[in-house]
Order: sequence, then C-alpha cells, then structure tokens
Amino acid sequence: MAQEDVFKKVVSHCKEYGFVFPSSEIYDGLAAVYDYGQNGVELKNNIKQYWWQSMVLLHDNIVGIDSAIFMHPTIWKASGHVDAFNDPLIDNRDSKKRYRADVLIEDQIAKYDEKIDKEVAKAAKRFKENFNEEQYRTTSPKVLELQEKRDALHERYSKAMNAMDLDELRQIILDEEIVCPISGTRNWTEVRQFNLMFSTEMGSTADGSMKVYLRPETAQGIFVNYLNVQKTGRMKIPFGIAQIGKAFRNEIVARQFIFRMREFEQMEMQFFVKPGTELDWFKTWKETRLKWHKALGFGSENYRFHDHEKLAHYANAATDIEFLMPFGFKEVEGIHSRTNFDLSQHEKFSGKSIKYFDPELGESYTPYVIETSIGVDRMFLSVLSASYKEEQLENGETRVVLSLPPALAPVKLAVLPLVKKDGLPEKAREIVNELKFHFNTQYDEKDSIGKRYRRQDAIGTPFCVTVDHETLSDNCVTLRNRDTMKQERVPINQLNAIIADQVSLTSLLKKLI
Repeated sequence: MAQEDVFKKVVSHCKEYGFVFPSSEIYDGLAAVYDYGQNGVELKNNIKQYWWQSMVLLHDNIVGIDSAIFMHPTIWKASGHVDAFNDPLIDNRDSKKRYRADVLIEDQIAKYDEKIDKEVAKAAKRFKENFNEEQYRTTSPKVLELQEKRDALHERYSKAMNAMDLDELRQIILDEEIVCPISGTRNWTEVRQFNLMFSTEMGSTADGSMKVYLRPETAQGIFVNYLNVQKTGRMKIPFGIAQIGKAFRNEIVARQFIFRMREFEQMEMQFFVKPGTELDWFKTWKETRLKWHKALGFGSENYRFHDHEKLAHYANAATDIEFLMPFGFKEVEGIHSRTNFDLSQHEKFSGKSIKYFDPELGESYTPYVIETSIGVDRMFLSVLSASYKEEQLENGETRVVLSLPPALAPVKLAVLPLVKKDGLPEKAREIVNELKFHFNTQYDEKDSIGKRYRRQDAIGTPFCVTVDHETLSDNCVTLRNRDTMKQERVPINQLNAIIADQVSLTSLLKKLI
C-alpha cells in the first residue's frame, strides 16, 4: 500500500473510531484545529503519562510544574518572540493562497531525495541479489546528477535561511520552477515575514487593557519559575523542570492532519547545568530521549537524528529526533543546548537577579540549559501511523488492527458475553467491575463475537475475554490476544495477574533503566 494511502486511511480511521474529530465540525470545521475523541483522549493521556513518569518518576533531580498560558507580555519581548518569531511567507497571485517559503523549498529538496530513491529501487529490482546499493549511489550517472542538484539546492537554501535573505528565498523558488499546488503557476509575490503569535487584550476596559499573547511555547513558563522551583525544592544543579501544556501558533501552512496545528500540546523538560558541561549533557539527553522512543517497539530503522545546520541565535547545539511518518521522516522531538540565553534575557528585562548560587564552587552563575521538547500531537500521530495495519487472514478476510503498545492502548481489556442471556451479561459485568480499578476495561455485548473482536482490534485493545456458558460452572474465560489472535482458557481470578503487568506503564518504564 502506498504511504500516501496509508496516511489517508489513518486519518479516516481516527474519525471512524473516536480518536480525532475535526473541531466545530457541525459548523463546517475550523482549519487546522482538531478535537480528541473518547479513544483519542485515552491514548493521548497514556502518551503523556509515559513521558511524565519517565521524567519525574525515574529521575530524582527532575520535578514538574504547570505554568499559566497567559504571561506578562515583556516575557515574550525578552525571549525574542515579539521581534523574531516569524515565518517567511509568499503568496501565489493566481490562487490567492499563502505558503511558507522555507516549506516550499524543503519540499523541493525532498522531491530530489524521492527521485534518487526511485532510481535506486528500480536498479535493485533489475539487479536483484547482485545489487550493491552503496556502489550504485556513488557510480550511477543519473543518481549522481540528482544528488548534485539536491546538494547545491540544500547549500543555497541553508545560506539563505541563516542570513534570512528573503530575496534569495524567492529567487530559489523561481529558479527551481516551484509551482503553486493549487493554481499550478509560478506567479509569486515577494517573500515577507509574519509573526506567529496570537494576541488578545487583558483588562476590564479598553483604556486599561494590556496586550497579552497566547504562549507559542511552554518553555518560558519554566524559565521564569526556575529559581522558585530551585529554592522551594532545594534543588542542586544539575536538575530539570518538566511541563506538559498547550501552546498556540498562527501557522499559515497548517497541514498533514494533526502534525501541524494552530493549537497543540507540548511535553518539555528544561535541564539546568553548570556552564561548560552543556555539550556533554546534550549528548546524554540525545541518547536518553531516543531510547524512550525506541522502547515503544516500532523499530530502530524508523528513527533518526537530524542535526541542525541553522542554529537558533541562542543555541550552541541542536538536533531533532525524526520518525518515519507515512509522508516521510518528520520531527517529533527537538533537543537543544540553549546556553544561558533565556535566563540572562529574563534577568536583563526583569531587572531581578535569578542567578544560581553553587555551594560547591562558592559562587553564583547563570545556568546553561538543555531542552527536550516533544509535540504530543505529533507523537500521537507517529504512534497511530506505526500501529495501523491491514492483515490478510487465513479465511480470506482482512482485519484492521492497531498494534499499539499495550501500555498506551485506550482500552486494555474488553469483556464480551457470548450471548445476551442466560446470566452471561451479569457474569461479564462482575468481571468488569472487579478489573476496572486496575486498568481501563470495556464491556461490549452488541453484534456477533467476531464483529466485536474486529471492533476491539480497530481501537487497539490488547486483550479480550469471552464469557460463555461454561464460565458459570468452571469460573474460567477465553482470553484472546490482539496481535496473535490466539485464545486460551484462564481462571477469572488470574486475569489481573496475567494482564496487569503487560498493560501497565511499568512494563515500558523498565525498558528505560
């Protein structure tokens, strides 16, 4: 199945099975805004809990906070967002559509990569077991020609972005003959900057109101509270502060479902370290965060680091953890060495000292910061995309199954009475009422047992138990495994012991130690 088709099916599946709905749908929706349904919110909460516990439970020097969405507007002046939080935008005069110039060029670079991969795939099919991919990539005239064009474009683009040369960005678009996806023309305007922050007014009267912003990131709430946390928690450097919260960006190019939205959620941890040790800690957190992702079991080949060539003005190292989505490798988490820029700026703009006194050195200094920032919504999409499968069964039927890691699954166990009579529903309800205190358990009696199995497969439920007439006499049920579809007879009083460890977050967290 083509990857583009997989993505369309994932999007459709999300709506059909209560994972994600278009926001305000009965009013024709709101662009790039989505609501999480009954199964989506459970999966999302489980992802957040996996991250939260991996931070604050497994590290005795990391604590959490929950800062406000509204903050003093000077915070965003200090952080640089008021003056520099911009995207380079370009309009097509024929379609009247607006695009990010950098995204158009990055898509063009990706097209060169796709062409190269297609040439390699064709050669592999032609030469079969005699094919040497590395040799072909370094000797094929066609591949070398494409690679040269790709590298030249990439170098030119990197220079333009580093210099934020808007004229050069437009010229690249013209030289590469990039067309508008809607009109198919190259009738482009000049490139200009657009600030991404949403603003509103705070105050009871127009004269007394103050312009405030919806936060475009959650990090600043940590920075302005770092000294409060350090003092009240008696924290010693190195230590971290974790936070999960909503952020808002007025994205012009919001696309690819929940991958890029105007309202989204972040899981961020800012790790405060002694100056001079930051690059060692940067390396440590790169390894730690990649291990967290790989523990989900989606395969090492689906992850890669992408080191930044263009560093933000405050950073001295930055990388992304990218995951192979149905539309290519995309960023799900960023790891940055932010130096002491943020804390220094807040000290400067607030006029208050927020230096850390190091009792071991007997001196005060402004800590350096390592940031790990992961988009909850992107993580959600990567988990769903990796888990979505269509399997051919021996009887010729096809089943759709979400092979979610059991600890992340919205429902852990479905209890199904074979028929809706003879005391089976009552017995099934007894089991639900006993196990619901341990994990999310669902009761389902509608339709045939086969249809109910398929329904649970589609939402990723790892286990189902069927209550039949024998259950009333032997107190045993049939336990079915989602992935293998194998069934076994087990005593009811052993269900919790059999299932609990496999579906708890502990099973994931143990992989990180």
